[in-house]
Amino acid sequence: MSDAATNLGPLDVRRVMAALPHRYPMLLVDRVEELVVDQRIVAVKAVTVNEGFFAGHFPGRPIMPGVLIVEALAQAAGVLAVESLGLAGSGKLVYFMSIDEVKFRQPVEPGCLLRLEVEFVQKRATVCKFAGRAMLDGKVAAQANFTAMIADPPAE
Repeated sequence: MSDAATNLGPLDVRRVMAALPHRYPMLLVDRVEELVVDQRIVAVKAVTVNEGFFAGHFPGRPIMPGVLIVEALAQAAGVLAVESLGLAGSGKLVYFMSIDEVKFRQPVEPGCLLRLEVEFVQKRATVCKFAGRAMLDGKVAAQANFTAMIADPPAE
């Protein structure tokens, strides 16, 4: 298969929302710049002062919570998994199983464009392992390894 056949992107927020069940205020991927099926994704989150979490984290020095940076990486990984496994529109969900080796290197503040770089480490039918980095101006803001499973949504 040629590279052109496996390289998707850019994908706008409508395509992101087709791959993920998340919606405002929990949708943390605004755009996909590049997606190479079965390999990697580069997505972005525009961090604005209007984010609800900035009101309390921290007043006078707003910083994006680290857990939300990791969540943004996981959402980018979810788009990669859904697109790579051909599950877009299937209703399948991508659930965290583990988060390892998380490191926070610099604060993410309002006005930043957070670049989310995630790659497959291992891919199986229902369990995938990923390595991710959240970048600010070419420098690592946070990094993590994580595992997720693909499953049906809970029964209603």
